[in-house]
Amino acid sequence: METGIASRTARAAAAHRAVHQILDGGRVFLDPLAVGILGENVDDLLLESRQDPHAARLRLFIACRSRFAEDALSRALATGVRQVVILGAGLDTLAYRPSVASAARIFEADHPDTQLWKRARVAAAGIVPPAVLRYVPIDFEGPTWWDRFEADGLDRQLPTFFTWLGVVPYLDAAAIATALDWIGHFPGGAELVLDYSDPPDSLEPEARRVHEARAARVAALGEVWRSHFDEEAMAQLLRSQGFAGCLDLGPSEIGACYLGRPAHEGSRRGGHIVHAWTAARAGAANLVPPVAPAVRAEPDPGA
Repeated sequence: METGIASRTARAAAAHRAVHQILDGGRVFLDPLAVGILGENVDDLLLESRQDPHAARLRLFIACRSRFAEDALSRALATGVRQVVILGAGLDTLAYRPSVASAARIFEADHPDTQLWKRARVAAAGIVPPAVLRYVPIDFEGPTWWDRFEADGLDRQLPTFFTWLGVVPYLDAAAIATALDWIGHFPGGAELVLDYSDPPDSLEPEARRVHEARAARVAALGEVWRSHFDEEAMAQLLRSQGFAGCLDLGPSEIGACYLGRPAHEGSRRGGHIVHAWTAARAGAANLVPPVAPAVRAEPDPGA
């Protein structure tokens, strides 16, 4: 991203979450603050969505990854987690909804330029940040960025839940490994939800065409996709950085879990969402089913 400018892809993800509330009724991921925090004209958002032939697919993936993360977080809070770290927060509204703010300390981390924009949007929307929230400005490719968390009160001895959505593809391999190593060796134990995509050359022709069109779009915004993984490579990377286990859902599993589609429908290649845990959290992470009951949400035919 360009220095001095908030992340344009963070704005795009927020727009998809907002439009999901309008066109899909929030049937996968209900977020009553999504439209207000974005602060844009609803008609303009709908027009933008309908002009993009791939918007419905991406909108539902973003809704599913948010739902997956917050389902996992709900289970973590019920089993002892009292710290939540939102890496690459963008316009995520998790910290401003009472169910989490009443149960845990929350740390929102993002690039300083994006975080300033986020804080301005929070104020303009009339949203009051909870007292338990700390803003941590970081650059994932800068040196020792993790030191900022302890300076802001993060206790590494406590079990901690991390979300890291919409960030991994934009980082190089070294930056990803460094972040995973820090999380994977939390003395108090850690859980992490992240998303990633398979390498484009492994995708079926239509999926590859869509992927390349999206890659060109984000590159034009100054935010290039730099990293891809296949499922085994991601599992190996997590193990090497201190994680004891993970649940990886590919497109077919996401569709079955959250969109009411047949379990065998679709490919396992494309966008993935992952819940990973360290040994100290392994028992708690596996106490209950890993995903919520299916929710039916069809794309708007006009989107």
